[in-house]
Amino acid sequence: MASILDRKAIVAPKHFNRWFIPAAALAIHLCIGQVYAFSVFKIPLMSRFDVGEVSVGWIFSVAIAMLGLSAAFGGTWVEKSGPRKSMVVAGTAWVLGFFVAALGIATGQLWLVYFGYGFIGGIGLGIGYIAPVSTLMKWFPDRPGLATGLAIMGFGGGALIASPMSNALMVLFGGGTETENLASGLVPTFVVLALSYAVIIAAGAYVIRLPHPEWKPDGWDPSKVEATPMQTNLNVSANKALKTPQFWFLWIILFTNVTAGIGILENAAPMIQDYFPGVTAAAAAGFVGILSLANMGGRFIWSTASDYIGRKNIYLLYLGVGALLYLVIAFFGGSSLALFIVSAMLLLSFYGGGFSTIPAYLRDMFGYYQVGAIHGRILTAWAAAGIAGPLIVNSVVESQSAAGNQGPELYTLSMYIMVGLLVLGLIANVLMRPVAKKYTVEYAEQQQEVTTDAYSK
Repeated sequence: MASILDRKAIVAPKHFNRWFIPAAALAIHLCIGQVYAFSVFKIPLMSRFDVGEVSVGWIFSVAIAMLGLSAAFGGTWVEKSGPRKSMVVAGTAWVLGFFVAALGIATGQLWLVYFGYGFIGGIGLGIGYIAPVSTLMKWFPDRPGLATGLAIMGFGGGALIASPMSNALMVLFGGGTETENLASGLVPTFVVLALSYAVIIAAGAYVIRLPHPEWKPDGWDPSKVEATPMQTNLNVSANKALKTPQFWFLWIILFTNVTAGIGILENAAPMIQDYFPGVTAAAAAGFVGILSLANMGGRFIWSTASDYIGRKNIYLLYLGVGALLYLVIAFFGGSSLALFIVSAMLLLSFYGGGFSTIPAYLRDMFGYYQVGAIHGRILTAWAAAGIAGPLIVNSVVESQSAAGNQGPELYTLSMYIMVGLLVLGLIANVLMRPVAKKYTVEYAEQQQEVTTDAYSK
């Protein structure tokens, strides 16, 4: 069993069709992307455990926090072990997390839901998220933005499938559309989702391959590729990357963009019902699905566009226009359902685009060497945002509700906070410059040669 999971067992022949690899990546990302449909479970879980917004919101926050931490600490292991073994480990943790969470719901133990879906499932999220990304960039060296968009598109689209399916399963097993019915259908829904994801992830792990050492895309000559001012042909190790200001600017950029996106996504279903009381639970689930479509589309469209206009320029769009859209929702969102939905969709497309573009931005700054490990470490920003985003919005909602406010007034303050965060990210992006050569592997090797020559003389 170990041999068929190892790197050497999955090296593709020279003429392997590289378009099978995006399908394998989509298999796992569509499954773990279910986390973005978590807001569908929010009201039923609040009813099942008789708790408030913050208590249930922490389940999502723990999952995202563990995603970032497991990606950071597991990034080097993923690079060493290869994508197949990583996908199997990730799938096992993700599925096991659902089963443990189902046990917690059935027994009325909320801490088991935290531990299952949040802690164990979050480990599966982190390993599963980064497992195919560096592999896809190796298969698409000619189009790194397209590659990362293909890899991460599925994560954004997971909720597009999971949101309506989860709602339908809760209705089926619970015997109705009322909140108490949906709460009754939670346990079998979690079990069905777990079994489905186990099969799909196993299929993706079977298909995944690494490129042959002598393979390269038809018609692509790496020697003729010219680096742009914000793109290097040199390489930086994961440890050295942490010492560069560029890594921390990118950390701030990712943190602010993700916090702003999660602020809407994690609360999407209850938010639209608070803004527009006539919206039903089924329609709210549909809204989550629409946002997932925008999230998924943004991951492919914007990251592909970054191959042409540059990563720095595309983040000016994500952060600058994103701040303006949050102001639109704060001032006018409650007056028009169409305006609210369009603004939220654009924000989620920028959110998704930010995720899919960050690996290519890292490749531009630090080269291909250990880019997977660097990607894993920068996802600690996602872990922090996974806590900050829901905590900001849920805390504001609870405090505003206690003050007697309702409807859009519950969220206005949190919208202004998100604007401030996006402006901070915008400043960090403006300050981005190429990484100094002293941090590169090539510079270190050159210095070693100089030292060796001097010693020999």
